[in-house]
This record gives sequence, C-alpha cells and structure tokens, in this order.
Amino acid sequence: MADAFDDEVEGEPTISIKDYLEAVEEEELEADLVLGGDEGKECTYSKGYMKRQAIFSCLTCTPDGNAGVCTACCLSCHDGHEIVELWTKRNFRCDCGNSKFGGSFCKLLASKDVENANNVYNHNFKGTYCTCDLPYPDPNAEEQVEMIQCCICEDWFHEEHIGLLSSDKIPRDESGEPLYEDFICQGCAVVCSFLTYYPQTISSPDPSSSSKEKAVLETEPPVISSRKLENKIDSTLSNANSVAVLAEAKPTVDVKECSEVAGQVPSVLLKGIGFLLDKEDSIAEYERVAKQKRNENLQKQEGVELNFLNNLGHVAKMEILSGIADMKNEFCAFLESTDPSKPITTADVQQVFDNLAKKRKRTL
Repeated sequence: MADAFDDEVEGEPTISIKDYLEAVEEEELEADLVLGGDEGKECTYSKGYMKRQAIFSCLTCTPDGNAGVCTACCLSCHDGHEIVELWTKRNFRCDCGNSKFGGSFCKLLASKDVENANNVYNHNFKGTYCTCDLPYPDPNAEEQVEMIQCCICEDWFHEEHIGLLSSDKIPRDESGEPLYEDFICQGCAVVCSFLTYYPQTISSPDPSSSSKEKAVLETEPPVISSRKLENKIDSTLSNANSVAVLAEAKPTVDVKECSEVAGQVPSVLLKGIGFLLDKEDSIAEYERVAKQKRNENLQKQEGVELNFLNNLGHVAKMEILSGIADMKNEFCAFLESTDPSKPITTADVQQVFDNLAKKRKRTL
C-alpha cells in the first residue's frame, strides 16, 4: 500500500483514494489487534508475566533466539535491528536488557532480574517455524502461504505440515474462509488428547476408527458417564500418536468439569497447560479487548481535537476554516483539470501542496 501514490509503473495496478484510505484503516486495525492496544510507550516488565502480549525477538542482540522484548522496547531499544515479529505470546515477561543482552541495558527500565525463568522460547525466536524449520517469509518460496498457529505451543505451521490425515481437509465456508478458530498441532494433540472428550466443538479424526474418513464438526458431543469417560481417556492415551485437532473456539476446560476427571488424567499431561482453565487466554478475547481499547482511544482523540477547536479564539478558528477551504478548492481544481483515466502520482500531490504554499505566501 505504500506505493499507492507512486508514479505509474507499467503493469502495476492502481488504487482509488477511497480504497487506499480503507486499506490504511484495515492495516491500523490489524496492528492494534496484534499489539493488544499497547501504544509502545512503557516497558511491560513491571507487569510481570502477562497473560498475553505482542513479543519480538532481536537477532542483532540475541542471535541465538533465546530472548524476547515487548513493543516499547522493540521501538526504543532495538530500532534498526534485525527483528522477528512473533505476534503474541502468553505468560511472557520482557527480557530486554537482562543478562542475555550482554552489556546492553534497557533504555526504558534498567533495573531487571538477570533472567526470566518462567519464559518459554522455541525456534520462532530464531525466525524459523513449523516442523520444516523454515523462515517466514521464506526467501526461496515462489509463493508465501498462510501459516496456522497452534493455540497450545504457539508455534506456526504450514497447512500441508499440520499433521492431518491425507483425506482430511480444513473445514471452510463457501468463500474459503476457515470455520475453526483455533488449532492444536500434532505434538500438542498427544499431550492434550483428553480435550476431545470435553463439551467442545472439535474437528479431528476419530482415533478409534480404522477408516480415514474426513472428520465432522460435532456441535453437541455425546454426554457420557464418569466410568465411560475414564475408559475413553484410557483409550485416548493409548492412542497418543493422534493427529492434529481443529476447534471452533480455543478449548477451555471448565474448572468444575476438570475437577471431575483431573484424577483420571496423568498429572504430567496437565503440567504447563493451566491456561486452559482461563477463558481470557484466547486470541479472540485478546483481540476483543484490543478493539475496545482502540475505540476508546479514537473517541478520546476526537474529544481532544474538539476541545482544541473549542478553546481557539474567533480569529484562529476562521484561519483554520479558511485553510481547509483553500485545500478543498485546490484539490477540486486539480481533479477537474486531470484526466480521470490516469492515476494520481506523488508529483501531482506535491504540486497541489506547492500551489497552496504559494497562495498562502501571497496572502501574507
């Protein structure tokens, strides 16, 4: 989108101003959803291991990919460095300036622990993803394909590598959009295999079936007794080489239900997945809060602008209105004299502002 107003290049598609502004708005919204409404002004270290936040890896400072920094530190302490955008990570505390960064200190918050022992790192911090351990974007790929994130380990996977049976297909609607909200990779499906017996909307191959028929979304899983549940869990654990799982929403275990069967599931399986008890852990909830913060900030910004105008004197208000009118008239005159079949270039826009500046000088 940055080239929308560049000089026309043969074969390059053009874009209308309306479409350009809508695209900018969409990109800003997407950024806000990833950043969770974080304006990047303060290091998040003091907030501890946050439920979820945007995290970045700096390969310039930590080439081993064993550290992550928050949005503010990425902007203030690592500007111009080789940065890997990791989207969001759960239960992570900003590492910027700790022992992993040698003698480099955080510019925003110098006093930090030597190391954040509870942080979890994977190969994503080195800039590689999936079971194929390739970078994204892949410089050797002819076409960059969309990747899918596991909601348990938070690694990213190519669709062809997610571990579904060959006859399985990701459920999609008529327009081709995925019908699931979250995905559990093949490795995590082993650890969390008991989730398929909770009242969730899960799409996965039936491990007890000998056929390789396509999985069907179950919106109303059958109710089973405690003894049958125990038998099913035993069966599931014995088939620990199960395949990946797709879910219409992030699987969230109800505390009451969990207490009923927790004793039947080996404690080693429950270790490290306590976030399944937290309904606020999901990406959907994170984005909902981000949208709410965005709307609040936009309303606050509108209020500040309105207060600014209201506090201006009569002469200042008239000058602003006059400037707006001059700009409108100049653009209208330009558009009337321009061939509508030709795109607007950077030089055209610059000429409009040059004309406005000349007219402004003549009136002074």
